[in-house]
Amino acid sequence: MAKQDFYEILGISKSATKAEIKKAYRKMAIKYHPDKNPGDTTAEENFKKAAEAYEILSDENKKARYDQYGHAAFDGPQGGGGFGGGGMNMDDIFSQFGDIFGGGGFGGFGSGGGHRQARVKGSNMRIRVKLTLEEIAKGVEKKVKVRRKVQASGVKYKTCTTCNGSGQVMRVTNTILGRMQTATTCSTCSGAGEIISSKPNGADAQGMVVKEETVPINIPAGVTEGVQLKVGGKGNDAPGKNSISGDLLVLIEEVPHETLKREGTNIHYDLYVNFSEAVLGTSKEVETVTGKVKIKIEPGTQSGKILRLKGKGLPSIERYGTGDFLIHTNVWTPQELNKEQKQFFEKMLDDDNFSPNPNKSDKSFFEKVKDMFS
Repeated sequence: MAKQDFYEILGISKSATKAEIKKAYRKMAIKYHPDKNPGDTTAEENFKKAAEAYEILSDENKKARYDQYGHAAFDGPQGGGGFGGGGMNMDDIFSQFGDIFGGGGFGGFGSGGGHRQARVKGSNMRIRVKLTLEEIAKGVEKKVKVRRKVQASGVKYKTCTTCNGSGQVMRVTNTILGRMQTATTCSTCSGAGEIISSKPNGADAQGMVVKEETVPINIPAGVTEGVQLKVGGKGNDAPGKNSISGDLLVLIEEVPHETLKREGTNIHYDLYVNFSEAVLGTSKEVETVTGKVKIKIEPGTQSGKILRLKGKGLPSIERYGTGDFLIHTNVWTPQELNKEQKQFFEKMLDDDNFSPNPNKSDKSFFEKVKDMFS
């Protein structure tokens, strides 16, 4: 089933400013908040949709990818919505409220009106992974070593007495609109609802130790330079028994190929043939991103001719098919000739067969460029 457009969910246009996006989400969150609509599954679903839309559109990088690729930009193999998109749970959603409502509450029901304990999420980690064109063509699993903070074995927690385990401190203020109740993160436990009662030797003040771990990353075929993947739960841990781990954000870097050049899903290759091969014709073996192929050079091939191997390029990350492999034929003119060779070509200077005589099927350079991009 096709996902609903994020702009449509929030009722805004693509040109909406960051402030307008935030305002639209705030309006939706108030309208469909679970505490205002107890037992209403439709309201809860709309609440989650609005939060997912806000998560993407409020982030400039995610918004740019969404504007370019749509939902396909976030349909990766990783958990939690692939590229950092959907699949949000209620804890993820309520973690946004500090930004939207200021301190996590609004009108007595933000973050559950004080009775919903926020789950503290650990910090995200960022790494870069380099990929060759061959790896991008087929997709690949990369195993990377990361040093992440995890809760030390044997650390013990007790309920925070400042917030009584809620992770938030409620405040009531009188305004011209009436009594306004807001929730702010507890400064004693930083929102965890728990504080350390004992910790083992070697752990830091938050009960954490650094651990090296090998993390497998499934990278889909067709990724591009700058795409960011998310491996859920493989960032740093947060203190507390009910906390959740941060995410591992993986930035893709493309390793330049020695002979091939990428253009979207198409691959370009410069093939050089000597003068005799261009005149007489020949066959050549060419290395593509998916293996070797044998191609035929027709007799009388002109320099600049483009041979197109359909479907031999890169797959589209939006799953719109596969690009082509474009071979640009270049006839190599000898720069030094011996006496016999020179005499031969001098005889051919006035030969009609050696005089340029393009026909209508021989396209100009600009026509070839136009065909290449069409």
